[in-house]
Amino acid sequence: MQITHLGHSCVLIEAGGARLLLDPGGFTPGWETTQGLDAVLVTHEHADHLDRDRLPALLAGNPGARLVTEPGLAGQLAGSVDRDPEPLAAGSSTTIGKLRVTATGGRHAVIHADIPRIGNVGYLIAETSGDGRTLYHPGDMLEAVPDGVDLLAVPISAPWEAIKETVDFVRAVGAPVAFPIHDAVLSPTGRGLYQNVLRGLTTGTELRDLLGAGAVSL
Repeated sequence: MQITHLGHSCVLIEAGGARLLLDPGGFTPGWETTQGLDAVLVTHEHADHLDRDRLPALLAGNPGARLVTEPGLAGQLAGSVDRDPEPLAAGSSTTIGKLRVTATGGRHAVIHADIPRIGNVGYLIAETSGDGRTLYHPGDMLEAVPDGVDLLAVPISAPWEAIKETVDFVRAVGAPVAFPIHDAVLSPTGRGLYQNVLRGLTTGTELRDLLGAGAVSL
């Protein structure tokens, strides 16, 4: 499984004969030029996970790519893009190439009691052949803790998250390898601090920093 962390929560997955782009948001530059995609997956509607102004350019460069999103977002996008968004509700699955994509969760994490919660699905992406590895990208949610995760994309800093919750989430998932995402709000110094805390408190999981590393096989 080849993984490229393009920035913040935007991740390119190449596995099972398919190329998937997850959460192409406004905090990440350059993803709209990505080509050869089989699908674009979006966990929820927030602008740091989907830049609607740049999405049409991405879709135009990938005419055969499916657009798979959280159900509420699919309804919002219907008629505004050049293909039908495919809603994937929590508990539902779809097949892309030799990958099985299963949605988890259903609700965004609590930011504040005064802010209504929106839909959010995490994506379990499992190879159905080859090494049979499974990657989990939770979007903005730590509630769902799926079994059998080999590679965890772990959000490390957000208005809805404290580091103590991140540590408990990584421990609960128990993936052998994790890599940080949702990190654009941190300075380089702060980003390193958060990673050091995670490394010190989640010794059963190897934390790999993929930002700027290019495609990495995991």
